[in-house]
Amino acid sequence: MKFLLDQDVYALTGRFLQSLGHDVVTAYQAEMSQADDTVLLAEAKQQGRIMVTRDRDYGGLVFLRQQANAVIYLRMTPATVTSVHTELAAVLTAYPAPDLMHAFVVVEPGRHRLRHLRD
Repeated sequence: MKFLLDQDVYALTGRFLQSLGHDVVTAYQAEMSQADDTVLLAEAKQQGRIMVTRDRDYGGLVFLRQQANAVIYLRMTPATVTSVHTELAAVLTAYPAPDLMHAFVVVEPGRHRLRHLRD
């Protein structure tokens, strides 16, 4: 799968996704570290990437502003990185890429919630 990581995502998470064989680009690598969230969402969609973030504002963008886009929202702190990574790996195994490309997924220690989006 292809991911675009928001500037607030830990570098450890990017390396974790890469170790699972995924194509990962950070906002910094895309020269978008100062870009507005709406611009990042549009870029992820254009590139066919799933946006990965720790910023809860993406829920409002996707659901309230109707900016349908694939997002994985990580509810984590430095203390919960390992358990969130374990749950993230479970999500990426349980759902095929086409399902995740049309979903908003909240991943937290020991559980996740997936909500399908309409284009």
